[in-house]
Amino acid sequence: MMGRIIKEIMIQGQRAAALFDTGAYHTYVLKNFVQGAPSVKVRKPYKVAIGGKTHTVKEEHFISGKIEGCDFTAEAIAVSHLGQAEGRKLDALIGALLMEKWEIKLDPKSGALGLEGLKRREFTEF
Repeated sequence: MMGRIIKEIMIQGQRAAALFDTGAYHTYVLKNFVQGAPSVKVRKPYKVAIGGKTHTVKEEHFISGKIEGCDFTAEAIAVSHLGQAEGRKLDALIGALLMEKWEIKLDPKSGALGLEGLKRREFTEF
């Protein structure tokens, strides 16, 4: 069955239902998941549209977590609401930047994640 890939992951030590979405550039998390996470104010605020709403991004947060037991770090934008997908309330939307950084591959047919890059954690820089 093909569908959206939603997995339970850990963000800042909390369980989160995360949608892996290659159509999203950034990673978004609910505000309660960034409490205590370092953040930086963006030099020039910018707008993003998600869930039918436009948000002005004034700061980005640096989060850490686990995907299927593998550690990751990422920049994330905090939002107050993400809605639902496949009947589940979403806590996070994992975007293309995070997936590219950690070489996460999606298999929508099986609903599996390819985490070889995240497991390897060794990268060749050009």
